[in-house]
Amino acid sequence: MINSLFLINPSGEIFLEKHWKSVVSRSVCDYFLEAKEKALEPEDVPPVIHTPHHYLISIYRDKLFFLSVIQTEVPPLFVIEFLHRVAEMIQDYFGECSETVVKDHMVMVYELLEEMLDNGFPLATESNVLKEMIRPPTILRSVVNTLTGTSNVGDTFPTGQLSTIPWRRAGVRYTNNEAYFDVVEEIDAILDQSGTTVFAEIQGVVEACVKLSGMPDLTLSFMNPRLLDDVSFHPCVRYKLWESERVLSFIPPDGNFTLMTYHVNAQNLVAIPVYVKQSISFFECGSDGRLDVTVGPKQTMGKTVEGVMVTVHLPKTILSINLTATQGSYTYDNGTKLLVWDIGKLNPQKLPNLRGSLSLQAGAPKPEENPSLNIDLNIQQLAISGLKVNRLDMFGEKYKPFKGVKYITKAGKFQVRT
Repeated sequence: MINSLFLINPSGEIFLEKHWKSVVSRSVCDYFLEAKEKALEPEDVPPVIHTPHHYLISIYRDKLFFLSVIQTEVPPLFVIEFLHRVAEMIQDYFGECSETVVKDHMVMVYELLEEMLDNGFPLATESNVLKEMIRPPTILRSVVNTLTGTSNVGDTFPTGQLSTIPWRRAGVRYTNNEAYFDVVEEIDAILDQSGTTVFAEIQGVVEACVKLSGMPDLTLSFMNPRLLDDVSFHPCVRYKLWESERVLSFIPPDGNFTLMTYHVNAQNLVAIPVYVKQSISFFECGSDGRLDVTVGPKQTMGKTVEGVMVTVHLPKTILSINLTATQGSYTYDNGTKLLVWDIGKLNPQKLPNLRGSLSLQAGAPKPEENPSLNIDLNIQQLAISGLKVNRLDMFGEKYKPFKGVKYITKAGKFQVRT
């Protein structure tokens, strides 16, 4: 299945390589690096590259490229999902996924990769199972290992690997039994100059933190599950029950995991949480222009819009700017021509405004296109799609767990054209 894995930083340096079957020369990465040089952005690199003897399948996460080398035809999404699991494992074990962290914990990363893939085929990819085999690093454990000469590798085989439920370890016991679910939605949208929605969709994820004793069997139901499209589940979910009754029935892993991801593609179901009144104009004669931007809440169901930020890539012919913000503050990098207006929380009674003049270089022509505005925001306790958890029931255990659900809406790729 997977022959080799290479981790590559944005400058094209390979700082980790792992081989499972036979050693593949680093020169195979030249095909990937060539495609990377041609791409305008790192995200634009083709995820699947065909070479004379191999297939190169890659993902870009946390400013790192995870590149796998395949010698036979395999479903690309299968490999891509495994690469995402590797990135999530590094994040879970060490707090962040970065080149520095991987280099600092190189031995443990190799141990984890050895357990996650067996002869090129995925074996143990669940966080709670891996932590039974290879204990997460702590300062105390590092000191003890140094003094005693022991390692982080466990002495016994994980109990979950020998059961019909490989994602959950056996014999789990907690004093406080808790189950928390976070419904996080990102809204991707393009609005035209008049504020009309050109494109809109929602990408959602249900993150779970389940700390329950024994072997609980949970059922999670939604008030309006029919609005969800393109749903993807954790392996613990019984898919046939979802198809027939639109409820999530599952025996959960122990600890943190992603229960499901989904899309809402129907534009009439996507509420746009803010509106933007903007005007960016350049005069035909002279070397000046004007910028005027106002942001206000729109369809927020009474919730407060927070963390609002407007980013504008101004034309390269801009010499200087002179702006005034009624709320928040702005920064401008004259080298990259990047204007960032950090607004913060929106107040419906007093809308924030940024206006002022733009000076062009002497003799420079009027810019052919006006720049677009990129909006960032978050709304607590609101799923913008209207998705709501109806109830959570537990079977198989006699205790009564503490349950909680939190909703968060964020801006994904939210663009306003001018």
